[in-house]
Amino acid sequence: MKPALMLLILIGSFAQAQQVTSFEGIDASVSHSTDHDVDPNGAVGTKQYMEWTNVAFQAYDKVSPHAAVWSAPQAGTSIFRTNKLPNCTNVGGDGIITFDHLALRWVIALRSSPGTNTYYYCVAISSTDDLRSSSLTWYTYEFPLNPVLGKNSKGHVYWPDWPKFGTWADAYYVNFDLNDVDRSYLEIGIVVCALDRTNMLAGLPVRPMQCFSDPDPIPAHGAFYLRHSLIPADVDGLVSPPAGRDEYLVSIQNPPNDGKTTTSDTINLWDFHLDWTSPSNSTFTNSPLSVTPYIPGCYNVTYPPNTYCVPEVSSIKTNNYVDSVGDRLMPRLMYRNFGTYESFLVSHTVQMEATARQTGIRWYELRGSGTPAIYQSGTINPTTFYKLFRFMPSIAQDSAGNAAVGYSVSSKYTHPGIRASWWNLPNQTAPVEVGIIGGEGDEENAIFWGDYTSMTVDPVDDCTFWYVDEYFAQNEIGKEVNWDTRIAHFKVPTCSAKK
Repeated sequence: MKPALMLLILIGSFAQAQQVTSFEGIDASVSHSTDHDVDPNGAVGTKQYMEWTNVAFQAYDKVSPHAAVWSAPQAGTSIFRTNKLPNCTNVGGDGIITFDHLALRWVIALRSSPGTNTYYYCVAISSTDDLRSSSLTWYTYEFPLNPVLGKNSKGHVYWPDWPKFGTWADAYYVNFDLNDVDRSYLEIGIVVCALDRTNMLAGLPVRPMQCFSDPDPIPAHGAFYLRHSLIPADVDGLVSPPAGRDEYLVSIQNPPNDGKTTTSDTINLWDFHLDWTSPSNSTFTNSPLSVTPYIPGCYNVTYPPNTYCVPEVSSIKTNNYVDSVGDRLMPRLMYRNFGTYESFLVSHTVQMEATARQTGIRWYELRGSGTPAIYQSGTINPTTFYKLFRFMPSIAQDSAGNAAVGYSVSSKYTHPGIRASWWNLPNQTAPVEVGIIGGEGDEENAIFWGDYTSMTVDPVDDCTFWYVDEYFAQNEIGKEVNWDTRIAHFKVPTCSAKK
């Protein structure tokens, strides 16, 4: 097994020493997970880091030796069971951990299915920023989803897949993909909802959530939806968006599903204008953004949802390739208000060549005080003597304008591991790649890889990046489930902590 704590000293383009610290997060052995879908994500708060994997969460002190807050990972439903919410007792994965920078509160959000063909979205808000506080309590809410999800031609409610959560000044926002359970979970559309953040933070009864769908109305037999998996903007830093600022979301625009086209040159920007006083005035609109042409990672023209092409050392023996999840943009859509300008960052996995499956990381920065537009973009694909696949990214930005993106890496010569790259956005410097941990095993018995990862920024110094991802310390074979997660933190030398 890997050591619990690891320090790496790396030299960046600024010729200054950079220290990367990493330690073990939740592993399958302690979470008692029987699922290969790890869903690793988390957030850094004022005093702790909290991590989610699949159906459980744990928190760790920010200072070494990063002691765990609880003696064992907590069941994802535990808070809701304690508060006696009857419809939040059956978590089905896809939980999200967020630290609300504007309110300094923890948020846990998850999808629940308390009965057949019945779905709820469950949200818990902490009463304090300190998870070790004796006064810690949780305000909990359950939102019925069936009225907004639509039904297929057989009367079955669409499965609310891949929920993604964002903090904005006027609401919490969440997106759901609509998957048809009777057509191999085909994606046929999306639903986006605004939740009453103001009253949730106070533990008060909430106003009804406001939701929009696309298509509208939701069809009973929808076509394959090419712009699925929306990601809401999520605030970093302590400067709120300007008063009245709409929430924005982004999603991919997959190539036409015509069996031959592999390239796209747009992504989607969605504008959610929310009016709590007069809900009929709320609107939800989409506009395409032109970007440098790209091939989605592991794109398969015969079946676009199949994005399994990332090799491992064992792939030549097992013919098993893991999922790049290249058919969508990846969380987070990070938002930061610098005062003189507003910046949004997002990333995804793209194919590096038309004739080769190697993948790299594409990123975009959007700016604009009105409707955001593409300001700059780039691709992370440092040269190696072998074709290293980079995939499953998550991006954030510190208070000095340094971007950092974490991601998984793998190839037929190296076991899956974890790396990150950083660069300065205003100065448009070249990315510097740093290692976090090298894996010592492959996932030989499954194609699922994470689904997503998480890069966040410390709200105290507004400089330190924290990242969580999965890897394997030994081969996973047969019916074994033995994944590991690693939590890392580092600071770019050019960022100075807030006074």
